[in-house]
Amino acid sequence: QSGELFVLTYGALVAQLCKDYEKDEDVNTCLDRMGYGIGVRLIDDFLARSAVKKCRSYSETADMIAQVAFKMYLGVTPTVSCSSAAGNEFSLILDKNPLVDFVEELPAERASLCYCNLLCGVIRGALEMVHLPAEVTFLQDRLKGDAVTEIGITFLRKAED
Repeated sequence: QSGELFVLTYGALVAQLCKDYEKDEDVNTCLDRMGYGIGVRLIDDFLARSAVKKCRSYSETADMIAQVAFKMYLGVTPTVSCSSAAGNEFSLILDKNPLVDFVEELPAERASLCYCNLLCGVIRGALEMVHLPAEVTFLQDRLKGDAVTEIGITFLRKAED
């Protein structure tokens, strides 16, 4: 399956970027940019394969990302929680992150590396293609000693209720 191949080669990609760039911030930016490009292209495949209907709310969109997209492409289903009264901020909490299956921990000199930043770019790119600009960032990371891996999604436009 292509998902397994991706997981196996992802570590090599990050290792190469770490060789190419001295600063973690540059690696993080590069991973986000690559992810964005993937997300922009992946949305068509996602819409065709999932046959989902248009989401009517930000919470429906967040659920769709977790329950359908993550399941389809990474084989995991993150837990979704809304973290703002305005209803435009969500957290995806991953108990299991296949991208780090073969990673014990980050080297000490790479403490500010956001190893899975590609995921943020993918989500951001895909959402932009369906006219839902969002800020997507890692809030917690198991590789950095946090209890869970948590991706934050903040939708940037007011909901059209």
